[in-house]
Amino acid sequence: MKHIVVLTGAGMSAESGIKTFRDENGLWEGHDVMEVATPQGFEANPELVLDFYNQRRRQLFEVHPNRAHFDLAALEQYYKVSIITQNVDDLHERAGSSQVIHLHGELLKVRSSFDEEDIITWKTDLHLGDTCKKGYQLRPHIVWFGEDVPMITTAMTICETADILIIIGTSMQVYPAAGLMHYIPEDTHTYFIDPNPAISSNHRITVIPENATKGMKQIVNYLIK
Repeated sequence: MKHIVVLTGAGMSAESGIKTFRDENGLWEGHDVMEVATPQGFEANPELVLDFYNQRRRQLFEVHPNRAHFDLAALEQYYKVSIITQNVDDLHERAGSSQVIHLHGELLKVRSSFDEEDIITWKTDLHLGDTCKKGYQLRPHIVWFGEDVPMITTAMTICETADILIIIGTSMQVYPAAGLMHYIPEDTHTYFIDPNPAISSNHRITVIPENATKGMKQIVNYLIK
């Protein structure tokens, strides 16, 4: 069975109503990213940071997977499919995808501020005073700027076995995620879905200048005949 590796970013969830990217002025939902997405920001104002992610977490229960999420899940009937996402939502899982690697963490999990491997599923608001079993404050299970990306090695290994690569909703310009391209075998064909692509199709790359749902519909037609 051929192995499809899928790299997804903010554009994958945009049609579900999730805004997971920074504005051009560097703000994220009206906040300076340094205030809400760094260890220093959490140390300086933990209540602000917790409230920010509480709002993001609540939003997850108001949105649903879009057609592109379901199309990716359907490919598992014909291929081995591994999804490596920069998104922190759970829409891939809710659509039925069984192999999902979250590079930047998950909104529906929290972890100990003392032990980063002490991770707990968490679907309600997180407050100051919510602690792990050892008494340390819990924090969002999100990879903040300046922190290591613990799943990147796993993602590299997965990329090395790709027979087909699909890139959706990400420019692949942000590292370390962008570095994953170096681990894809040279003879792997790539499908690149982006409404405003900065590259052109060639013998190795099929560029689909569409949003995620329209682009995935085309890919399904290519791959399931």
